[in-house]
Amino acid sequence: MTHIRRRSPRSRVLAPSAALFVLAAAGCSGGAQPSVTVPAPSPEAAAYCGKLHKALPETVAGLERSDPSPDSDLTAGWGDGAIVLRCGVPRPARMDDPQSDAVDADGVNWLLEQRDDAGPRFTTTYRKAYVEVTLGTEYAHDITPLSAFAVPVRKTVPDSL
Repeated sequence: MTHIRRRSPRSRVLAPSAALFVLAAAGCSGGAQPSVTVPAPSPEAAAYCGKLHKALPETVAGLERSDPSPDSDLTAGWGDGAIVLRCGVPRPARMDDPQSDAVDADGVNWLLEQRDDAGPRFTTTYRKAYVEVTLGTEYAHDITPLSAFAVPVRKTVPDSL
C-alpha cells in the first residue's frame, strides 16, 4: 500500500549535511541517452549503491531500462529519462523540515519534493545511502513507480536507525 503523510516533528533527523544537489538531465534526442550528474558518495554508501545497481529491475512502470550517461553503478534509468535513479546522493536539506511531505511505498520511506516544470523527486529516508528517484511530468500525481524499487532498496541499502 502506498500513501502520503506528513513527517512528524518527532521524526529522527538523518546525518547532517547542507549539501544540495542538482540533477542535470538533458533532453533525449535521436535515441541518445539522457545525461545525469553522477553522485560522489562515501565508500560505504558506494558499496551499498553497487549492490542496489545489480538488484534493480529491468522494467519499471512498463518502461525498459535505459541507463543514462555516463555509465555508472550509481545511476540507472528507465524509459529514456522518464524515470532516473541516483544512489549515494547528498542528504536533501528538505529533510530538516518537519512539515515536508513523505511517502511510504511498500515499506520504504521517501521524501517527496515537487519540482516546478518537472515531475516529482523522491529521496529515501532512514537508509545508510540516500537513493533519489526522479519521475517525469507524466508521473506528477502517480507514485506507483516507487513500488518497483522497494524490494531492491530494502535488500541492499540497510536502515540507518
